[in-house]
Amino acid sequence: MSLLELSLDTTHEAVDWVCTLLAETIDMDDVQIAKYDTQNLSDLDVNAPWSFTIRLYVPYDVHARVRMEKIVNLLSSLHRTGLTTAIQTTVVEEKFSGADISNPLVHRIGKRFVVLAADANYQSEAADEVILRLKTTPAFGSGLHPATILTLKLLERYIVPQMNVLDLGSGSGILSVAIAKLGATVLALDNDSIAVQATQDSVQRNGVAQQVTVIQGSLGCGSDLGHWMGGDIIDNVSKIEPQETFDLIVANILARVHIALAEDYRRSLRHTDTHSGLLITAGFTSDREEDIVTALTEIGFEVIDCERLNEWVALVYRLT
Repeated sequence: MSLLELSLDTTHEAVDWVCTLLAETIDMDDVQIAKYDTQNLSDLDVNAPWSFTIRLYVPYDVHARVRMEKIVNLLSSLHRTGLTTAIQTTVVEEKFSGADISNPLVHRIGKRFVVLAADANYQSEAADEVILRLKTTPAFGSGLHPATILTLKLLERYIVPQMNVLDLGSGSGILSVAIAKLGATVLALDNDSIAVQATQDSVQRNGVAQQVTVIQGSLGCGSDLGHWMGGDIIDNVSKIEPQETFDLIVANILARVHIALAEDYRRSLRHTDTHSGLLITAGFTSDREEDIVTALTEIGFEVIDCERLNEWVALVYRLT
């Protein structure tokens, strides 16, 4: 059967949003993500903000037009805000199999991390590379979003073996896998069932199940905030009571959640004469940075490090 190919170019920020919006409409196995091809572009196009091209496929049958219109409507807000191009459509006999698909998208982050598609063939180029394999999923955390990139760079800097770490808002599980591969033990929490499934898949796929415990739930008052991404109301989600348990907490989530959980962060980190707990916050842009820093410093945190990419910010704090 012929296929209807829908394609669009996106910024780094838009990839996770596109996958999340499409999740209830299309099989994620029918979604391809490739680097934006800058060859043969005009002088005007070469300065375009696009980083990736997403292709998705639906059967070209009597329902194709309805499916296409639904997808266009779902993604229209991203196009209006300049995060994606308009969708282009083409009738094809098979899925795209160009060089950028047969040769896997290799996304290098920091000094050691390499993010790959789940089934990509890849030969390591250095003995200390940390390979992170991810299935395309509607959960946030493709490894392509600036907030994820910044967080991984900071984890590479601060995770040491034997740490006990909380990954709050685990999404796709990319951060939990990275932390485990750096030698730490992880509790992965998310209040969304799709994210929990995605994290479990990533943990199994990357062979770190012995180091990562995955739970649908939240920390402290987080369960009272509803679905963090604005989804359906959540019921009966586990609540992890704050205790001085963790050496490091990483949370790549919305700004309002960081502010609401400030006290729970403090109460959950180990703090002794010889050890001060660390907190990594990400998932927000510079316009919310001051609000978050103020909320955290007022209860005893100090900023000790940061990473920035365009308007996105990730910060490291030490409990004083």
